[in-house]
Amino acid sequence: MGSIGRSRWIRGLLLLALLLADLPALASSLAAWRVTRQGQLELRTAPNVPLKAFFEAGAAGRGPRVWIDFPGAPARSRTIRGSGSIREVRIGRPDPATTRLVLEFAPGTQLDPTELRLVGTAPDRWRMELTGLERQVTLGLGEGDLDGRASQPWTARAPFPTAAAPLSADGLPVVPRGRYSVVIDPGHGGPDPGAIGIGGLRETDVVLDVSLQVARLLQARGVQVLMTRTSEVDVDLPPRVSMANRSGATAFVSIHANALSMARPDVNGIETFYFPSSSGSQSLASALQGRMMSISQGSPNRGVKQGRFFVIRRTVMPSALVEMGFLTGAIDAPRLANADFRRRMALAIAAGILDFLGGRP
Repeated sequence: MGSIGRSRWIRGLLLLALLLADLPALASSLAAWRVTRQGQLELRTAPNVPLKAFFEAGAAGRGPRVWIDFPGAPARSRTIRGSGSIREVRIGRPDPATTRLVLEFAPGTQLDPTELRLVGTAPDRWRMELTGLERQVTLGLGEGDLDGRASQPWTARAPFPTAAAPLSADGLPVVPRGRYSVVIDPGHGGPDPGAIGIGGLRETDVVLDVSLQVARLLQARGVQVLMTRTSEVDVDLPPRVSMANRSGATAFVSIHANALSMARPDVNGIETFYFPSSSGSQSLASALQGRMMSISQGSPNRGVKQGRFFVIRRTVMPSALVEMGFLTGAIDAPRLANADFRRRMALAIAAGILDFLGGRP
């Protein structure tokens, strides 16, 4: 390249950089927030955005922190004086595409991270119970209009894109509306990604996507659904079980994906586990396994098995844990990475649950 050509090329790059610098950053998806006197964090966001929540225990002389990341950058960073056990609230920009809401608590505040759950209550509404606050929030902490009209049905979106074709409950088994409730437990989450498979495919992303779609399908059939997590947050095993047992649900289904070793892509297959102490668990597991195998031709049937996983051993209702395939498997991994296959897997799991519910008195 000659000196004139090189000079034009450099000027072109500089012009492109200036044009990109002038582009506005994606607006923050955080529309409003507040902390109630009862210690409940409430959020309003743009519809159907993925959030990530984190917890950090207090170091010497500092209290614990909870922070939540939202897509899009804030117009400005700011610090809001706190109240009660909340020392201060900060709105920041950890990178050009993210808004971070930080709640910093007073030294000595004891928060139980296993009780901190960010729960989606509508496509644009979220809630977190800040259990353990010793001093009540007395000042009005919050920004924006949180009391406007909320969206109605909850159809929160997972980090993975869903298939272009809309979900439909057509063809799924029919059960009496309003009679049953089911707990859906997407495995792992937050700092625990679960298994990592071929191409960096993460278990937490796959299972959350499928779980949210299962919830939507069951709700379309009139089944009440409670989810142990609805976003990328870390929920320990005992709180998942406690939530399920308190709910009085008809059934509990924990959704996972398997892994072995990158050196063993020959290992594939679908399996479902149950613990025999609860009547009906084996029937639930069998219904799920049959439906999953029906849409997974070529993947080995690893069967219905007894297992001692904490979430199915400690729940009091019929419970099952499904492994939808191996993230490290040459057959299973490409399927689990595919949005359309995950849609069909969600339909299969929902159908298996409805099969089980339909066979109950």
